[in-house]
Amino acid sequence: MASETILKQKEAQVNELAEKFKEAKVILLTEYRGINVADDTKLRNDLRNANAQYKIMKNNIVKRALNANGENGLDDLLEGPTAVVMGNEDYLEPAKVVYNFTKNNDFYKIKGGIIEGKVMTAEEIITLAKLPSRDTLLSMLAGGLLATISKFAVALDQVRVQKEAEA
Repeated sequence: MASETILKQKEAQVNELAEKFKEAKVILLTEYRGINVADDTKLRNDLRNANAQYKIMKNNIVKRALNANGENGLDDLLEGPTAVVMGNEDYLEPAKVVYNFTKNNDFYKIKGGIIEGKVMTAEEIITLAKLPSRDTLLSMLAGGLLATISKFAVALDQVRVQKEAEA
């Protein structure tokens, strides 16, 4: 049987992780089988640049931390080697980083996750990750508005030219 000291350490780990999960906008569970140290380091750096954390933890600790927050929809995903990605600011950027990494690494997979309190499947997370970034969407909107305004300006100018020709 485990000693009392070890049990207290594990309980502290669970409580600390549960607090991080409460604050996180995105929690992704991934399977990290078959990646080498160089790829793992690159993924960690990319996630750090996206203001996300990447941790490899025991499934039992992750499961207890999720259950402490009332989330048990991911229990069946906590089998095999599991890495946890957590982001507190934006949920889209960490999802994009992990999705892009899975495209280049066949064995690395998204298992599922929680985005802003909603349990999501791997397919739903991949669909979100494929969306353009917020800045791209805003520039597309601005471009569409600018095109409409310029067409309106040309139409007004043509009306002016026609009125001048009649006078």
